[in-house]
Amino acid sequence: MTEQRWPEATLHVVSGKGGTGKTTVAAALALALARNGRRTLLIEVEGRQGIAQLFDTPPLPYEERKIAVAPEGGEVWALAIDPQEALLDYLETFYNLKRAGSALRKMGAVDFATTIAPGLRDVLLTGKAVEVVRRTAKGAADAYDAVILDAPPTGRITKFLNVNAEVSGLARVGPIRNHADLVMGVIASPATVVHLVTLLEEMPVQETIDGVTELGAAGLPLGGIVVNMTRPPLLTADQLRDAAAGTLPRDAIARSLQECGLGAHEDVVVPALLREAADHAQRVALEDRERERIATLALPTLTLPLLSSGIDLGGLYELAGIMHAEGVG
Repeated sequence: MTEQRWPEATLHVVSGKGGTGKTTVAAALALALARNGRRTLLIEVEGRQGIAQLFDTPPLPYEERKIAVAPEGGEVWALAIDPQEALLDYLETFYNLKRAGSALRKMGAVDFATTIAPGLRDVLLTGKAVEVVRRTAKGAADAYDAVILDAPPTGRITKFLNVNAEVSGLARVGPIRNHADLVMGVIASPATVVHLVTLLEEMPVQETIDGVTELGAAGLPLGGIVVNMTRPPLLTADQLRDAAAGTLPRDAIARSLQECGLGAHEDVVVPALLREAADHAQRVALEDRERERIATLALPTLTLPLLSSGIDLGGLYELAGIMHAEGVG
């Protein structure tokens, strides 16, 4: 982590290029922030049930449900936001149309509305998260200490969060506009931060840099960068230099193979090992360059390792422990 402190907020929006592990990071962050008796809510909006899979629970309904206990007595709750249910909530709140919900569903009006007006869909999804955040501000009994939103990928995150711009062509006045203004009042405030997850690869890092630029231009609050699934170099700095230059001691490698009882095929194994070492050196050099590009963003940066055992519930707790040790929560 950089010298900058990991940002504190009530709403933590987690985004990242597909394949970077943003849902895993969001889940680990929910655990890290729930330590010491706190309550966190982990929200999913993409309908993939990724949270349920990570925590090994049945598919999440459209209701808040406790899914894990954090160290030192904290609790992690989860909510899978469904656009249809969110629209019906909205209609009930602003138009008192609760009884019309089943009829609208049968008519296909809910799907129609969220399909022709994607901006409305996004304001409904973000609006549910904002409603939960506002409970904390009001000191409600069912409030949470932190809300973590597993958001859409980086390429869509600015459009997803900038709901005022998205509904401007849909409604300039009225309840929809008022609802969008209410949502933006929280999302664009110090109560919210947006974290971006990346790998030490060229495309994810470039998408992260572009995301930071777009979020900043839209006036949306930047949080930190999570560099996920990192691997330590397997060779020393001198060995990496020699591997890249093709000057590793071939004879010494052959002797080591013989000492291990693997010398029978050294004419095949040694060249293969040298190629592997050169590829490894190239990868390490690439990752170093990408780290430098991330550093230019001047944002708090958290590094998480690639877990050799894969991601299961134990792995989530391990990542949450690393986050806590680095100052999160």
